[in-house]
Amino acid sequence: MALMDRVSDYASTDRPALIVGERGTGKELIASRVHFLSPRWEKIFVRVNCAAFDDDALDRELFGQTFMDGRADTNGRFFEADGGTLFLDGIEHMPVHLQEKLMQTIEHGRVQATGELYAEEVDVRVVAATDADLPGAARRGDFRADLLDRIAFHVITLPPLRARPDDLPALIEHFGRVVVSQLGADAFPGLTAEAHERLRNHPFPGNVRELKGLIERSTVRAFLADEALGEPIADLDLDPFDSPHRIVGGPGPETPHQKAMPRVQAAPHLQAGKDEDTEPGDAPTDFPGRVRAFERGLIDEALRATNDHQGKAAERLGLSYHQLRGLLRKHGLKK
Repeated sequence: MALMDRVSDYASTDRPALIVGERGTGKELIASRVHFLSPRWEKIFVRVNCAAFDDDALDRELFGQTFMDGRADTNGRFFEADGGTLFLDGIEHMPVHLQEKLMQTIEHGRVQATGELYAEEVDVRVVAATDADLPGAARRGDFRADLLDRIAFHVITLPPLRARPDDLPALIEHFGRVVVSQLGADAFPGLTAEAHERLRNHPFPGNVRELKGLIERSTVRAFLADEALGEPIADLDLDPFDSPHRIVGGPGPETPHQKAMPRVQAAPHLQAGKDEDTEPGDAPTDFPGRVRAFERGLIDEALRATNDHQGKAAERLGLSYHQLRGLLRKHGLKK
């Protein structure tokens, strides 16, 4: 509760904030809380994933671009967030030359689009998030120390889930209630005492995000066995890859396309020799489930095609921005 009290206090100051935490600790949830508890709560909350763009694309995404050859100018997300809050997720991925541009914008409240001769005033609160050691990156010269000084007016460090086991019951109940409402069940039956104890001893490398998926999978499995959900859930789906037929060992030969793709850091809970092919589980056979799955697939496709740009994804789907946001909340994709 002390953390939430601190977040509430910081929200009212209208200064930049930096949220630090491991993956899956809920950094975006805290950023949205900072926004909605601030005087800007009636204005827009805009999220940009800095890791989703290359250098030039991130420049256009944030600051916009003015063309002199008749093409339509693009407004950046700073202009979109005018009066509200801009959440920069994964700010450690921002290239150094854009860090300078961001620093000037925060310092002076003015944005200059690429190709534009003059800067324009904007009123935006910047909230950034990272799972990296930014002070260490600043010492190495990988992150601008002066920008770090500006975005770290408030630093909110989120503890990993393994450090706060007392939060588990409330989180389990919350995620359970959400999934049973989506399933159309009457109530979440809770977990057995043994299941609770197993979770208290689980390391949760994926933190709250991992817990959410675990509770959703376990509840859906229990629902498929008994739609009444009459008994507390005892069978926890801790490892979705667990199978007597799981593939063990190295991957097969790489295609030229795969060889060209950048590698990503392996998740801590995916240990060497534990890879599994990524074929999905059984598709839902009931009509509502198939509709939800189809709807979710359309949303995922639109977001992938637009580099997670919600405004462009909404246009691609023929929806308003707020209609898309409602669907994202419905499917638990955004908070």
